[in-house]
Amino acid sequence: MPAQRPGLRPLRSLIIDHDPNTRAALGLCLEAEGHAVQTCATADDALAAVSRQACDLVFLELDLANGRDLIPRILAESPWTKVVVIAAHTSAETAMAAMDRGAADYLPKPFTPTQVQLVIRKAVEQRQLELRLGSMQRAAEPSESADDFTTTSSEMRQAVELAHRLAPSDVTLLIRGEGGVGKSRLARAIHSWSGRVPEAFAEVSCRTESAEGLEAELFGLSARDVPDAPPGVRGCIALCGGGTLVLDEIGAAPAVVQPKLVRLLHDREYERVNDFVARRADLRIVATTSRDLEQEAASGALRTDLLLAVNIVQIDLPPLRRRPQDVRLLAERFRSAAARKVRKSVGGFATEAMEALVRHAWPGNLRELQAIVERAVLQCDARVIGLEHLPPALVIPDDPSAGELLPLQTVEEMHIRRVLASAQSIEAAAAVLGIDPATLWRRRKRYGM
Repeated sequence: MPAQRPGLRPLRSLIIDHDPNTRAALGLCLEAEGHAVQTCATADDALAAVSRQACDLVFLELDLANGRDLIPRILAESPWTKVVVIAAHTSAETAMAAMDRGAADYLPKPFTPTQVQLVIRKAVEQRQLELRLGSMQRAAEPSESADDFTTTSSEMRQAVELAHRLAPSDVTLLIRGEGGVGKSRLARAIHSWSGRVPEAFAEVSCRTESAEGLEAELFGLSARDVPDAPPGVRGCIALCGGGTLVLDEIGAAPAVVQPKLVRLLHDREYERVNDFVARRADLRIVATTSRDLEQEAASGALRTDLLLAVNIVQIDLPPLRRRPQDVRLLAERFRSAAARKVRKSVGGFATEAMEALVRHAWPGNLRELQAIVERAVLQCDARVIGLEHLPPALVIPDDPSAGELLPLQTVEEMHIRRVLASAQSIEAAAAVLGIDPATLWRRRKRYGM
């Protein structure tokens, strides 16, 4: 079987034709190009096939009974499908009528292998173009590099190396860690390191009060309920066909949804809401949690079989307080990204500001650090970020001296820093301190603020 072009998985193809010779000939051409093939002889069999698993490419005999009516029904199941109609006596009017119903191309009968090959490659190129456009749109969104995990922590390095090794496989991964440590970021990196990278990536939060809303978002709604619905109503599982789906905070999934998640994880099968057709899920699943899932299972809040289904391979991300030297790397990265975003020339951090960042316990981890750095960049009117641009809790920790007697000058400096950190402007800080702005400016210069 020929190797596929880099960056695109084999297409899932379906041939619908009453003639076994036509089905065999098309099947050989598709398999020679490396694509997966299903065949059907009737419209009913075809509908059953596309209901069970979405297809990328469909060859449809136009003269088949109800053949024309199949086109919109196929596209209702998977709007990205490329439908190629086959007709023995194709005219321009016939082809245009099929195009009006949503067909992407047509193939006259009898056909040659070269004609089939051209049609297949055109469909591949169209799908590649769609995926590339989606990737470009996602890349245009302002965000930091998903796969930049430079770290000084051996614990963090081991976690990232494990994720990198397992990325090309289809094994279910469970990423554990406190809120804000970067679980979603690592999940996106796993997708970028895998062979599924051109396909869709989606993240669904299981932390919800509405089980019905989560079911609709994940599994989609029946085509009978919303026949003209946009692709999003078909559910994230369908939209992520061939790609990666992240189940965020899986331990918070409502009890009624958990058996369906077990089936999805274990059998890669699911059903849409108000539908009883079993569908195949061709995707990679990554789950994340900040909870103790074993404890949740012991208390009955989490099904034991869901714990077993999701906890195949576990990746633990350490909190930021256990890797203080990474605070320096991350703070500089967030500063650089924030400065570019708001187009400000903020060149770095003052020594005392960086030391305050490193000392902080970071209960909110990377998310908290990023928010504080972005706020500091917005407030900074100097060349570097100083203590006056950081929140008071970072500038002066609670009870810093614990009974220690401090010189008056040190007390003055600490008080000025506290006021500057909380004030909206120099003028406002001067008013709080009871001095004029020029005096405050001299104090700032004296204390290197």
